[in-house]
Amino acid sequence: MKPAPFRYVAAWTLDQALQLKAQYGDEAHFLAGGQSLVPTMNFRLTQPAVLIDINRLSEYAGVKNCPPEGLRIGALTRYRNLERDPATARDLPLVHEALPHIAHPQIRNRGTIGGNLAHADPASEMPAIVLALAGKLRAQSVRGERRIAAADFFVGALSTALEPDEMLVEVELPVAQPRSGACFLELARRRGDFAIIGVACTLRLDEQGRCAAARIALCNAGDTPVLAAQASDSLVGRRVGAAEIDGAAELVRRSIEPGGNVHASKEFQHHIAGVLTGRALATAVERAGAA
Repeated sequence: MKPAPFRYVAAWTLDQALQLKAQYGDEAHFLAGGQSLVPTMNFRLTQPAVLIDINRLSEYAGVKNCPPEGLRIGALTRYRNLERDPATARDLPLVHEALPHIAHPQIRNRGTIGGNLAHADPASEMPAIVLALAGKLRAQSVRGERRIAAADFFVGALSTALEPDEMLVEVELPVAQPRSGACFLELARRRGDFAIIGVACTLRLDEQGRCAAARIALCNAGDTPVLAAQASDSLVGRRVGAAEIDGAAELVRRSIEPGGNVHASKEFQHHIAGVLTGRALATAVERAGAA
């Protein structure tokens, strides 16, 4: 398959890229890794009039400290570089655990975190992870910049809160706190495939061993990444044992609306969501206690 005709522009500065996006709006798409965009163009599911290559904007790649307790990840950061960065394992254990599940090494060599989040595939791992971490996403346009909470960023399948003239430039994530634990688990038909269901959870214990905070998010459980707020809240203020974990897993099953597919029925996805939630929470509690 070949893409429909388009105009190609290699942007040398962010200002140039944003001016072009302001001019063409939804008719222009940014090209970074291209691991999601190019296949959809080849199948003519996406037909941009203008393709703005932003690979030269190297200042928007890499990880930086964000005082007092956060990290800023440039939208052009390649997954492979994030996977190999020691700061990821130390400060973002949930991201570090999930990265090997994302596609294949060849795709992670080119794919960017910003491109993945802007694509907003509900079956993808990173949107659910950013939601579980209560991340913030920074968008920029010729009009200025704004920060969008992850809970407000994903508005539908392959749809985000980005305006037609905006570009996602950075993701801000909190670093792991003392007495905290995180876990990512997914079930896929083959390694590298999209998850049938994926679960990302974070949990922090207080000095008495009770749950001080918890967040559970799922991928491929609805039209967007799903934050299981009721299940998460059910753990707060309690010592998390088998009964609490089983209760949270049941609340997760009730809160999701997976679409089903040729690999898994809706009923099977509900079942797997509960199983993975239970396992992920048990692991997160164990890690929090060890921490």
